Amino acid sequence: MNHRQSGCAGHTRREFVWEMGAGFAGLALTSLLDADGFFTRHAKGNESAGPLAPKPAHFPTKAKSVIFLMMNGGPSQVDTFDYKPALAKYAGKTLPADKKFINSGGRKVGFLTPAFRKFAPGGKSGLLISDYFPRVRAHADKLAVIRSCHTDSHAHGSALVAMNTGKTFIGRPSLGSWAVYGLGTENQNLPGYVVLLDHRGGPISGQPNWASGFMSAAYSGTLFRPAGDPILDLRGPAVLDKTAQRSQLDLLAKLNADHLASRPGGSELAARISSYELAFRMQSATPEAVDLSQESQTTRDAYGLDRQPTDEFARKCLIARRLVERGVRFVQCYSGGGHLEDTWDAHQSIEKNHGQHAGEVDQPIAALLEDLERRGLLDSTLVVWGGEFGRMPFSEGKGEPGRNHNPYGFTMWMAGGGVKGGIAYGETDELGFQAVTNRVHLHDLHATILALLGLNHERLTYFHQGRDERLTDVYGKVVKDIIA
Repeated sequence: MNHRQSGCAGHTRREFVWEMGAGFAGLALTSLLDADGFFTRHAKGNESAGPLAPKPAHFPTKAKSVIFLMMNGGPSQVDTFDYKPALAKYAGKTLPADKKFINSGGRKVGFLTPAFRKFAPGGKSGLLISDYFPRVRAHADKLAVIRSCHTDSHAHGSALVAMNTGKTFIGRPSLGSWAVYGLGTENQNLPGYVVLLDHRGGPISGQPNWASGFMSAAYSGTLFRPAGDPILDLRGPAVLDKTAQRSQLDLLAKLNADHLASRPGGSELAARISSYELAFRMQSATPEAVDLSQESQTTRDAYGLDRQPTDEFARKCLIARRLVERGVRFVQCYSGGGHLEDTWDAHQSIEKNHGQHAGEVDQPIAALLEDLERRGLLDSTLVVWGGEFGRMPFSEGKGEPGRNHNPYGFTMWMAGGGVKGGIAYGETDELGFQAVTNRVHLHDLHATILALLGLNHERLTYFHQGRDERLTDVYGKVVKDIIA
C-alpha cells in the first residue's frame, strides 16, 4: 500500500523518517552519541598484535589461568561433598510436601536415601568429604567447597551449555572464550583455550559448550586429544618443509592483508589470518607441550598414568598442568562422555556409576593439586570442579539405587588462584535438596571466576547487535567470602 502524503514532497512516510535519521537530525544524533563516548566505547580494538595478545586485567589478582574439571552428567552432592545425616534419619520416607515442586523430567520420584559411602573429615579444616574422593580429601585445606549452587535447567544439554556459557540456549561465548577475550594468553605458540574431552564422547550438547558464539572464532576452545597427535591434521604434508610452508603462509598473509585493507572491520578474516599463523607455530609447540615422556616416573605414578582406571584422566590433568605452565589461559578437562552411565548421570546406581567415575578421577585430581603446589603454580592457577547440576536426595523408586537430576541445590569447589582453602560456603536444606543459605547461581559462579582472574564481570562486555553483552547478562555477584 502506498501512503504518499503531499506534505512529504512525494516521499513515503518510511522514506521521510529515514531521511530525518540520515540527514541533519542524524548529524545531531551522531554528535550527541560521540559526546557520550558511544563510538569510543564500541570501537573495534587494535588487533595488530593479534586477538590472543596478552591484555591487562581490570585489577591485580593472583590467578592467571583456569583448569576447569568438568564432571559431565551431574555428580551427586549428597554422596560426595555435602554430608546430610538427616537422610539416614528419614531413609525410606518421601520428600516433604513443601518440596514437591520439582521437575522430575518424567522419572519416578522415590524415597529419601542416605549417602552410599561414608564421609570423613579431611585436613586441619575437617571438611567432610566422602569415600568416593579419599585422595582429594587429603587436600581439603586447599578447597573452597560451595554447597549452595543452583542453575536454570534440569536437562543435561541445556544445563551444561548454561554452566559453560551462562545461558541455556546455544550461540553464546563460553566462559573460556570470555577469559581469553578479556586477558589474551601468555603463550602465542599455543591456543589460549584448550578442551580435553572424554574418550567415550563429547557432551550431548557438543561444540556450543566451548564455542566463542558471537565473538571472533579466535576465542573458541581448541580440542586436544590426550593421546597421539593432540590435534588431528596439525602437521603439513611430508613433501612440504618448514621453509616452503612459511613462504606459502607469507604469500597468503599478504593477499589476505591486501583484501582486508580495502574492507576495514572484517573481524572474521582477521581471525582467520591469525589462526593460520597460530597453527603454523603450534606445529612445533604443541607436541612438546603434551609430551608426557618428559615427566619423571614419580610424577607419572602420582597421577596414575599407565594404569587403569586412572590413565586417561591422569593424562588430561597432567597435560593441563603442562599447558598452564606454558601460559595457556583456560583448560577444561571432561570426565564422562556421551550419555547416561558413560557420564556421571547415575539414574541406575550411584554406587556403580560414581564408584567408576570417581575411581577414574580422584587420584589424578589430587595429584594435580599437589603438583601445582609443588611447582609454585597453585597460586596462579584456579582449579574448578563440578558438573552441570547435582542429584536428588531420593532414589528413583523403591529398591532402585539411582538418583535423578537436581538443579535446585548442588556442590562445586575451587582451589588455588587466590581462593580461601579449607572452607565450606552456603548450605542446602537438611536433605540436600535445595540451596537455602548464601545461594550461588551459575552467574555468581562465573562472576567469581572472572574476578579471581582480575576481570570485573560488569565491565567485561562485547558489543553485539546494539547491546553490551556479558557472560553474566544483567545478573551475577562475586562470592567474596571465598576469596583470600
